[in-house]
Amino acid sequence: MPVLGFGVYQIPPEKTKQAVLDAIEAGYRLIDTAQMYQNETEVGEAIGECGVSREELFITTKVWVGNYGYDNCRASVLKSLERLGLDYIDLVLLHQPFSDYYGAYKALEELYEEGLVKSIGVSNFYPDRLTDICLFGRKVIPAINQVEANPFNAQYAAQANMEKNGVQMQAWAPFAEGKNDIFDNEILVKIAEKNNKTPAQVILRWLVERSIVVLFKSVKKERMVENIDIFDFALDDEDMFEIMSLDKSESMFHDYLNPEVVEWFDRKTFQLSK
Repeated sequence: MPVLGFGVYQIPPEKTKQAVLDAIEAGYRLIDTAQMYQNETEVGEAIGECGVSREELFITTKVWVGNYGYDNCRASVLKSLERLGLDYIDLVLLHQPFSDYYGAYKALEELYEEGLVKSIGVSNFYPDRLTDICLFGRKVIPAINQVEANPFNAQYAAQANMEKNGVQMQAWAPFAEGKNDIFDNEILVKIAEKNNKTPAQVILRWLVERSIVVLFKSVKKERMVENIDIFDFALDDEDMFEIMSLDKSESMFHDYLNPEVVEWFDRKTFQLSK
């Protein structure tokens, strides 16, 4: 699995195909989509036209919470395969830690055993729920837990729990979608100038040096090229310590322990089913 990947969240379907083609041309081989993004078809079209062999690409999708339960999950993954136009998917994740994720995970395990899915995992699972699914009745330990991780929500404790359970951490929203003026942050700008890089490159390098797989999104080709150019420098201990000081240990987006957030996902599921 590549350590740096391209995500297509919030990219409109009509722009997704070209964005993925540009990303692959820029050197990305990990492409991350989801049923909820409603652009799997366009990702599949790009894969079919990119000219890169299937074996070189690592394709991820995610099962939406409205498709949980054994039967629904299995049917939805088969539909994702059809939309993507693939014979197999490299990684399938359960997108949210709610509803019947036990039944859904069982379906993923069977799809994994059948070879239709090469690896399985979860997304947005807090440490308690990740430990739950790792310990109780699982035949296959999740390969990945994809969670929000950025300088303001560094997820140090969550990463330690993942490592304890043998789960690889993957980061979404490494730039916190620009919140808290992240690209103008004094500490990140100083470290960027010191290393002759951009704040965005520093953030990605910080996550990679923590052995975290990172996903980022852009429709701008120049940003794709810039953000993959992080393998010719390293952060020193002082840089890592200063970035650590930015951690607020709270989400920039959703508190999954808040009942109102669970209700929001229920409403979102209803909207997507209409």
